[in-house]
Amino acid sequence: MTLLSSRPPQPVEPGLLSRALEVAGRLANDATDVITATAGRGAHPDTKDSPFDWVTDTDRILERHTRRVLAAEFPGIPVVGEEFGADHGADIAEYRWVVDPVDGTANYVAGVPWCAYSLALIDASGPVVGVVADPYRAQIYAAARGRGARANGKPIKLMDRPSPAGAIVCTELTRTGPWPGMGEFIQRAAAAHAGVRVLGSAALSIAQVALGHATAAVLHSYSEWDVAGSVALAIEAGAVVLDRHGEDTALPADGVLVATPSVADEVLSWWQETAALL
Repeated sequence: MTLLSSRPPQPVEPGLLSRALEVAGRLANDATDVITATAGRGAHPDTKDSPFDWVTDTDRILERHTRRVLAAEFPGIPVVGEEFGADHGADIAEYRWVVDPVDGTANYVAGVPWCAYSLALIDASGPVVGVVADPYRAQIYAAARGRGARANGKPIKLMDRPSPAGAIVCTELTRTGPWPGMGEFIQRAAAAHAGVRVLGSAALSIAQVALGHATAAVLHSYSEWDVAGSVALAIEAGAVVLDRHGEDTALPADGVLVATPSVADEVLSWWQETAALL
């Protein structure tokens, strides 16, 4: 479903942007309350494809709540969610919502304070509005096309740096474990004096770039609902978003690099070179 044109993006009616931001922010606050009240306390997990691919009562409850609110506020705009799939016509609609109710569910189940709620409105150019709740840090990150990105209402703008040396680069495992070439990628980062972190939430990994905590994030594979909200943040904060071939694409079909502009080419070369070794 990730068939998106390159930027510059198409304009969006201002009223829709404002309403979408307001409603998404309310839903993110609701999710924060639920996640912080229940994390690590009898989450009743079921597994999907692997023992660490969890789904919990909280995932289902939050996605149902999100769908009910969005259906009432934006009738006719379909929803795509991790737990309950895509509404009819989502693949051809002008706009669609995508939601991951708990990104980092294994962390949530264990009580590790690193998971997120992610919600985004998407059109053919990419994210229109994105909201990511970071419950354990009591932060709501929000962005809208052309309006910048904010953390708890305060504007954020990533700080570019000339080199990855001394910086953090985030990545994530795939559903089945390390991605092909991941070890070599980490070695290349270490040789450039950068530290690689695998923390367990794709949404928060990308958000760290927007917030200036990391200089890049590489996801070898992902689901749209995992990252659309945080990609909106990154774009509005000034980050570069590339596919594995170096093309400027908001939500590429086969892996994504999000980086500060000055280091994007170097980190991309690590990713491309490790893939070439396989």
